[in-house]
Amino acid sequence: MATAFADITFTPSVKAAQSHYGSRERNSHFELATDPRNQLTEQEIEFIAQRDSFYQATVSESGWPYVQHRGGPVGFLKVLDARTLGFADFRGNVQYLSIGNLQANNRISLILMDYANRQRLKIWGTVRIAHADTEPELLAQLEVPTYRARVERGIIIHIEALDWNCPQHITPRYSQAQVEEMVVPLMAEIERLKQLV
Repeated sequence: MATAFADITFTPSVKAAQSHYGSRERNSHFELATDPRNQLTEQEIEFIAQRDSFYQATVSESGWPYVQHRGGPVGFLKVLDARTLGFADFRGNVQYLSIGNLQANNRISLILMDYANRQRLKIWGTVRIAHADTEPELLAQLEVPTYRARVERGIIIHIEALDWNCPQHITPRYSQAQVEEMVVPLMAEIERLKQLV
């Protein structure tokens, strides 16, 4: 059994490119794996819970990809079960490009980044759109009570595949909160040195 990631992404043209550039043999282990890697483990669940943003890709009816940044408070992307994610779709610039694309083609791809630790999780899935008038309990489960943003709908993602990427080209970046935490010992040392003067 191949990993679900390989089943979805290793199309004939991808395999041809791998062969042409010399990585076909190295990538063939994905097709020989026994674990489909289409369910979240504790590692992914913890990683997702710590994210305050992700990137999502959808494809339009004309075949053009659209990549969108989604952000919110830490944990706004929620794990509903081992194969299901959900998030409250907050009102944005009202262009509805992603929603329109998903209504025509419900496939989605996510990239979740942890720049500070140079980690990246990729998720492929299919989307179901939930509305408050038909599924109020589900939307209530997705809301973030402390975040003041208008929820227009819920996005429910059934996970088809996931894969971790290598950190080779991820430049470390830090949030303001992370920087403030890192400088606490330095500030304490400065205060200690001031007392010596």
